[in-house]
Amino acid sequence: MRSWKSGSRVLFDGGGLSLDPVAAFIEASHREYRERVLAFCEEEIGEGRDPDTDAAARARARELVGRMGQAGLFRPIAEGDVRGCLVAREVLAWWSPLADAVFALQGLSATPGLIRDEDPGGWAERAVAGEAMGAFAMTEWEAGSDVGSMTTVAVPDGSGFRLNGGKAFISNAGIADFYVVFASTDPGAGTWGLSCFVVPADADGFEFTGSLVMSAPHPLGEVKFNDCVVPGAALLGDVGGGFKIGMATLDRLRPTVAAAACGMAGRALWEAVEHARGREQFGKRLASFQLIQEKLSSSAIELTAGRLLAYRAGWEKDRGAERITMEAAMAKAFSTEAAQRIVDRAVQVLGGRGVLAGHPVDHLYRSVRALRIYEGTTEIQHLIVGGGLVRGDAG
Repeated sequence: MRSWKSGSRVLFDGGGLSLDPVAAFIEASHREYRERVLAFCEEEIGEGRDPDTDAAARARARELVGRMGQAGLFRPIAEGDVRGCLVAREVLAWWSPLADAVFALQGLSATPGLIRDEDPGGWAERAVAGEAMGAFAMTEWEAGSDVGSMTTVAVPDGSGFRLNGGKAFISNAGIADFYVVFASTDPGAGTWGLSCFVVPADADGFEFTGSLVMSAPHPLGEVKFNDCVVPGAALLGDVGGGFKIGMATLDRLRPTVAAAACGMAGRALWEAVEHARGREQFGKRLASFQLIQEKLSSSAIELTAGRLLAYRAGWEKDRGAERITMEAAMAKAFSTEAAQRIVDRAVQVLGGRGVLAGHPVDHLYRSVRALRIYEGTTEIQHLIVGGGLVRGDAG
């Protein structure tokens, strides 16, 4: 893939987005790691497409977990290197939204144990080695943004707990080896009554009840707990401490959603620029039309701004900030919304080609939409930022 220079800066670099525009926020180690991720993508993904069916996506996701683990791609998750995770998700999302999702779910399922320095069953260690696939089970049909309204409960049962209820919209449902499950141990206490458990997929009373099929194939589904008994050692953290664990996990990983959005948007912009430079209409290159240049310009500006917000949040966390709630919310809200616009502009520049099944931009158009919803909707991010300003958290 070619690069386009702007002065001494490069927007695209080889097989993805250049790290030069965010150089102030990264270390030499992140550039070295990026080369490893690029090499993986070139070898394992190449010109291949993400699967077209739910069944094929599930099989491919399982395959990718092992291959990514063998290549050492999950290292930043194990080390708590947020900027490393940003680099990984940007590159992976450019090449394959499914590969990006695999990385994201390993991060979501391993991070709760890593931030607590607890690892019930050794699942987090196996996840970052690529030896086990994880899932993060918080959402329910009637409990999305309002996690305090979840109805899955966990009651004491001897030395352990008995879980009952169900979860929906769970990525990796049905193919994960273990699930990080949030359940209420004190239903009257709302969010402060939630606890966190690590539940193996083969636990008695655990059931995968079916897939939820997305327009861009992604392993998603429902699970149920029918008198699912887990030992006391399955509890992660303290009873009633689940909300803090969940929010701390999302706080750390939300900037990586922004990075994934930038990766998808960057690929879409690259495809649009390539098309505009090569396509002729009315006797001249499409790229010479000012209205086309405006679309490309707007996309490049928004993409760069989104990347700066994401890497700034990661930099703050990696240099020791206890919480990056505001920074993470700003990065996710801006980057995911901007990515939707950038991909849409790319479709417009490509014209009919942009809506053909099998074209990368068509796949990106279907894939990017979910990022504005999962791990906290854009509306929730605005409430976080606005609430922080009112309370004076932005100081």
